Amino acid sequence: MPFLLIHGLGQTSEAWEETRRLLPFGDVHCPDLVPLLNGAPAAYETLYRAFAAYCDALPQPLHLCGLSLGGVLALQYAAERPARTASLVLIGTPYRIPCRLLAMQSAVFRLLPARAFRQMGFSKAEVLRLSNSMAALTPSGLLPAVSCPALVLCGGKDRANRAAAQKIAAVLPRACLQRIPGAGHEVNRNAPALLALALARFWTGRS
Repeated sequence: MPFLLIHGLGQTSEAWEETRRLLPFGDVHCPDLVPLLNGAPAAYETLYRAFAAYCDALPQPLHLCGLSLGGVLALQYAAERPARTASLVLIGTPYRIPCRLLAMQSAVFRLLPARAFRQMGFSKAEVLRLSNSMAALTPSGLLPAVSCPALVLCGGKDRANRAAAQKIAAVLPRACLQRIPGAGHEVNRNAPALLALALARFWTGRS
């Protein structure tokens, strides 16, 4: 039974390395999102189709855990393929796409040199294109279609996503909400041990 850890924009699978090492499961997958595109344009819909194809090729049912952009991808997959999804974990995932914040983020990206994007695997132009393509997304509309057990996580210091986490947990039919003390938005980097413990408890039914 595969467990998937899906990184956010600005991360790679390396961000999950410590969490993955601490999980007591053998079949843990941490796909890098950029190679999934296989040269296709960097836009959300293109990325989601590539991600869905990756998941479809794995044995079912899947346990999905995504952070930020990874959370949106996991949420859409769980909503569209409930029979293939055993559980869903959302970390720092938006309830609605904050368009003003997205515009500010894009403005910051434009000021950064191209070399700042190399570790992501995307070029500067691709990051801007992908970021802009997310403006029309409505994650909240996907929530009622999710039927599997869900865990909604938010870093204790992630004030920007605290309200969203509460709303998501309230709407998902079978969800519980938990904060990770001392962590910011990037819980997988800020508190990998606490995150691994929360995931292990949830996935073994001890949460």
